[in-house]
Amino acid sequence: MKTTESCRVAVLLPCYNEAKTIGKVVRDFRAVLPEADIYVYDNNSTDGTADVAAQAGAIVRHEYAQGKGNVIRRMFREVEADCYLMADGDDTYPAHHAPEMVAQVLHRQADMVIGDRLSSTYFTENKRPFHNMGNRLVRSLICRLWRTEVKDIMTGYRAFSRPFVKLFPVMSGQFEIETEMTIHALDKRFRLVEVPIDYRDRPEGSVSKLNTFNDGLKVLRTIVTLFKEYRPMRFFGWLAVLLAVVAVVLFVPVLMEYFDTGLVRRFPTLFVSLFLFLAALQSLFTGLCLDVMVEKDRKRYELGRVAFGAGL
Repeated sequence: MKTTESCRVAVLLPCYNEAKTIGKVVRDFRAVLPEADIYVYDNNSTDGTADVAAQAGAIVRHEYAQGKGNVIRRMFREVEADCYLMADGDDTYPAHHAPEMVAQVLHRQADMVIGDRLSSTYFTENKRPFHNMGNRLVRSLICRLWRTEVKDIMTGYRAFSRPFVKLFPVMSGQFEIETEMTIHALDKRFRLVEVPIDYRDRPEGSVSKLNTFNDGLKVLRTIVTLFKEYRPMRFFGWLAVLLAVVAVVLFVPVLMEYFDTGLVRRFPTLFVSLFLFLAALQSLFTGLCLDVMVEKDRKRYELGRVAFGAGL
């Protein structure tokens, strides 16, 4: 087993126009993790973020495809380490939590350590009420769908093991990446640990790049898409039940009328109800078939993790 001194730790800071704060962020992480390599990935900044980061001692690289998900895809592909600590460059996440989060990965076999803002100061520090509402909605939705108790789904402060980083297929291109990470970890049974962290609002003059409504809709769409892909039996099963209920509601009056008069006068309603019932059956069998495929995919993924761990 590697000792702490021999383990490689990488601090990953995706940035877009964070010149006002990135220098302090780099220095803060350097102070608490002096052995770590600190990478700043600049995402087409126009305010000199890359220059400020380089002057502060960071390793500066670039990702020209716009979007946080694209930056994280690049970072995960290029950087080699035993533990990866990811934070934002806006100075909202205090660096003093970093050693505890890294230790959870290196010594406690955690695959993802989540910096939990929502259990501490987030709702008092964050000045955008719709962000607060959106965080509660996303947390509630994922906890219900995946039957978990993760407290903070969308935090950008996380630590990862090497197997998680190298085996995570990044599909998102924007701010929905944190949601994708969490759902992937839950589905693939990676070990998650939550560490309550302090959260502070952006300093004056620093502007959030997150669009509450547009990016919020992307996050919700990601949840629905991943639920369909990772839990197809439940997704298509619920759809089948809904279609069957509507079909029965439409069919019953036609059937009662037939019993009373011996005639069927509402053929369009009858045809629609039969069509919906057939659609319900199709949805049910679709869910069954996809569920078998997903289970096989999980087995292949587990074998891939074993091979990765063995260095094959």
